[in-house]
Amino acid sequence: MKPSLSNTSSRASASRTKTRSRNRPDKQRPVAARKSRLNRLEVIASDQAEHIIDAVFNVLATVGMIVEDAEARAMLINAGCQNKDDRILYPRDVVRRVLETVPPKIDFFNQNGEHCFSTDDTVPRFGSAVNCVQVLDPRNGEYRPCLLADIEDHGRLQEALPHIDIAASLGYPSDIAAEEEAIASADALMNTTSKPIFFTGHDEHGVRTIWEHMGARVGGIANLAAKPFGLDLVGPVSPLKLGSETCQRLLMGARWHLPVVCYPAIFPGMACPLTLAGSITQATVESLAGIVISQLAAPGAPVMSGSSVMPMDMRRADMAIGSPEYTLAGLGAADVFLSLGIPSWVGSGCTDAHDIGAQAFAEVNASLHGTCLSGTALTHNLGVLSSGRTGSMEMLVACNEMAGMASQFGAGIAVTADSIAEDVIARAYADNSYLTDPHTLARYETEMWMPELFQREALETWQDPDNPDFRRRLREQTLDLLESG
Repeated sequence: MKPSLSNTSSRASASRTKTRSRNRPDKQRPVAARKSRLNRLEVIASDQAEHIIDAVFNVLATVGMIVEDAEARAMLINAGCQNKDDRILYPRDVVRRVLETVPPKIDFFNQNGEHCFSTDDTVPRFGSAVNCVQVLDPRNGEYRPCLLADIEDHGRLQEALPHIDIAASLGYPSDIAAEEEAIASADALMNTTSKPIFFTGHDEHGVRTIWEHMGARVGGIANLAAKPFGLDLVGPVSPLKLGSETCQRLLMGARWHLPVVCYPAIFPGMACPLTLAGSITQATVESLAGIVISQLAAPGAPVMSGSSVMPMDMRRADMAIGSPEYTLAGLGAADVFLSLGIPSWVGSGCTDAHDIGAQAFAEVNASLHGTCLSGTALTHNLGVLSSGRTGSMEMLVACNEMAGMASQFGAGIAVTADSIAEDVIARAYADNSYLTDPHTLARYETEMWMPELFQREALETWQDPDNPDFRRRLREQTLDLLESG
């Protein structure tokens, strides 16, 4: 049963005050520094990745791609690719030579010009999602079409969440004309968060406008290229096609030296092989075909990839992004791109559940723990319900909490002279003074991950009728963050 969220405004305000006193005391404890990942999960070993890469090069050379843009086709042929039966074949030596110019990392900045993160960071980095068709309204619990005002709320909320490193719209505004909604969404985010953002657009003209709006905020495109705070999402069309719009956006991003991520949304068994290895292979073919165009236009242009393999539940012919296969495919693709030396990201933190409950938390927490162990720093798609259809600010707040938990797990156990603490044992064992030892006092508030939203409390406290349940605490924290923003 969907929980009831209706109450009077005075009651809600009073309840939020109680929650605030429990979760955010006047004296804030020190914030633990985000830790580097020590553990590393290798889903596809390097020798297995080479098998996939060999198959990728074979498909590019013998099957090739439909490339619908005349400028990109001419560039590819001039570089040594072949036009055969209206398909472009990419010879192995051409692909290898061109890929050598891909930069090994991309640096992202905020609108103030401050460095935020790099794609090769050892600290896990997280982002939300784009283009959900509806939102779950935290104020009344209703599912409804997304509005431009929601995008503004999403920006304010993401600005406030410490584990969200790169922001996105988490929906598209239904109250804006289709040809303007991507531009309006990007502007709404830039007005409400200083963090870097990722976006997509209907065509190259709209994306050009978004880049120009970004450039205007920092004194021009050259300044934006020097310290980019945007990332354009472009995608090949499966199976094995690069549309003219995709090519033009890749060319524009490369020539302006602005970051682009080139990767398909691919459906196993429908637009690629059903097996995950086959899906990753075809998705990598499609991504590399676009990345080659980027590097031919401007060697060294900032470009990255990933593999948005969307497993299908064949019982209902629908996506299953809460499935273990979704996470495995992203992790496996990250291993392949790591072997190729190309920056990538992974989708995670999303669920097939429609509401925020047991299924949502099981799927999100499992995927976030997996992706925090991946070979890439950057994870996106946090805050998404309904197999990608519903954007939820409350789910994003919960994901922020779980991202902190997963990051702590990914950090593993640091083994140093200080952490082994042999000297502490020697001086504290006799009178059992570990609790008051300087080593403990310096670390007791930061050594262990401390939840802000989840509770660790006595049974009596949990049973107190005045103690809000988790769903209400989540709602109240979300609204508090929006109000404080």
